[in-house]
Amino acid sequence: MNKEEQQARLLAYLLDELGAQERQAVEEQLAQSQSLRDEAEALKSTVHMLQTLAQSELALDESQRQKVREAAKEQTVTSAEHSSSPLAWLKQVPGQWWAAAALSAAAVGSVMIWAGGVATVQRFQGEESASAKPFERQSDNPVAFNSTTMEFAKEARPARNALRRSRRKQATAADPLTGIGYGSGGVVAAPASPNFNTERYAALNESGFQNTISSPFSTFSIDVDTASYSVTRRHLQNGELPPTDAVRIEELLNYFRYDYPEPKAGKPFSVSTDLAKAPWQPQHRLLRVALKGREIAPDERKRANLVFLIDVSGSMADENKLPLLKRGFKMLTESLKTQDRVAIVVYAGASGVVLPSTPGNQRQRIDAALDELYSGGSTNGGEGINLAYHIAKQNFDPEGINRVILATDGDFNVGQSSDAELKHLIEKHAQSGVFLSVLGFGEGNYNDAGLEQLADRGNGNYAYIDNLREARKVLVEQLAGTLITIAKDVKIQVEFNPKKVASYRLIGYENRRLSNQDFNDDSKDAGEIGAGHTVTALYEIVPVGVKSNAPSVDPLKYQKPAAHTVLSKSDEWATVKLRYKEPRAHQSKRIEHIVSGSTPIQMRPDFAFAAAVAEFGLLLSDSSHKARANLTQVLTLARQGSAGPLANTERREFIELVKAAMRLKG
Repeated sequence: MNKEEQQARLLAYLLDELGAQERQAVEEQLAQSQSLRDEAEALKSTVHMLQTLAQSELALDESQRQKVREAAKEQTVTSAEHSSSPLAWLKQVPGQWWAAAALSAAAVGSVMIWAGGVATVQRFQGEESASAKPFERQSDNPVAFNSTTMEFAKEARPARNALRRSRRKQATAADPLTGIGYGSGGVVAAPASPNFNTERYAALNESGFQNTISSPFSTFSIDVDTASYSVTRRHLQNGELPPTDAVRIEELLNYFRYDYPEPKAGKPFSVSTDLAKAPWQPQHRLLRVALKGREIAPDERKRANLVFLIDVSGSMADENKLPLLKRGFKMLTESLKTQDRVAIVVYAGASGVVLPSTPGNQRQRIDAALDELYSGGSTNGGEGINLAYHIAKQNFDPEGINRVILATDGDFNVGQSSDAELKHLIEKHAQSGVFLSVLGFGEGNYNDAGLEQLADRGNGNYAYIDNLREARKVLVEQLAGTLITIAKDVKIQVEFNPKKVASYRLIGYENRRLSNQDFNDDSKDAGEIGAGHTVTALYEIVPVGVKSNAPSVDPLKYQKPAAHTVLSKSDEWATVKLRYKEPRAHQSKRIEHIVSGSTPIQMRPDFAFAAAVAEFGLLLSDSSHKARANLTQVLTLARQGSAGPLANTERREFIELVKAAMRLKG
């Protein structure tokens, strides 16, 4: 394979257009070649720009698209004629839609991207794209951009941002539709993007330092959700900082896998701890509490009874909503077996069954049902939820996995539409033994606050899918963790030693805090952990002898404080206690782990990466406890934690997000 073919193959890999076998071959090459990984990093900005423009073109009506195509034909040039400015021809397209011409030109011919002086040819969106052979050089007016990919993306960024702003200002709501927009003859609604940004995020009330004498216990529910990281990534890649309330630090931390010990035989997860200096406040200590769920091999997975509950309302018309959703679910169906069953329920103004419960090996039938979905109408989420759970209970497998997978932008507006009503409805159904996964899509009207709470109340997990790579991660690579619950109602309670710890602060988990008495109360709901999941919690600790800003408490008038025990004078910093239930059990089990020893001089690389993610979250959420945190230090720690065997695509992507935040913050 020559250099040109290799680059074309790499570009197709980044665009998620390779089959499973070829994709695996590329990933093996990437693991072995640093130069190839560097080349992939250089191509990422261009790939993201092209994908964004592909989505943007959907905002045009047919007459606007035709104008853009005609302008693209007239302005199509060769690289030699426009070597100084790769986007100069685009700027001659009339009106504010010139940026979309890049994809319209692809509909006419091919896009030739020059990366480091080597041209690669790839056909993108267009009527002929389905039949075009991969990497076939096309002779019909190729568009050549003679520049490095980074220069190409940099020049295109203002156009992308301007196009997004104009879409939000000029978008018109779809005509009111009744019924469900699916099946042959269904009505395809115009994109129903809001006239302004109506995204909703729950307010995060950051907790301060707690005095160990008066508050020795810290109790919270675990959280394996990852949506906040994907939402944060989407904002940064769109050239903007995320809203501070969108940044839930625990979800940033738990997006990544860490090098935690495997559970012992018969145990659902392992528990380990680390202690180091807090990078943003060196006089303080950073305690990491780590859980690692038991891995389950694909051939060991139990039968799955799944119901896809899909929002097909008018607000789901955008390319990064229903079209992306359909492609993601098709990826999932590739992993299903004969003994699995899948049903598809949709909802808009009303709800209906598109596909009755069907064996998992009937992939063509499942994919055909997905292909028939169209968007249109208002959003009656409550009715759809009731129907999905009804189908799941009809096909309930007492020995298997029973789960509803809800996919939506969360824009519920008719029926039981308030967050409180929907949460109550989900809680009621959760008692049936059917768990819930929530997948969020889209932007502009996205209801993050409501969807997070639905997953929490439904004994499930919550992820946000902003691109095909994330869909593959959630629905293919981490399918076991998405579907298989290995422990439920997992709670953590940490008791700090007042002889070692003056005060402490749990970083993140603001909406997962529990009362201390909830720890031993098995009726109190808590989080679930899936197969292979890792859970990370960080405490910032003020050691005894270091000035603490924790509020003081008046001495007791009617009783004496408890005397210190012999153990308080030991080398123990804290005791970590956990409670959990087996997936079908009603009584919890308890685990204890002691945190002891001195603080190591050097933070281990894997811990350094977790610290980098937490510090990044402190800065993006504008934490009042960020102290000396800065993005330069975040970048240093992230690189330290992404070297050698710890290097992977996700960690390298995080480094790029840190760089993006540095540019935005100036």
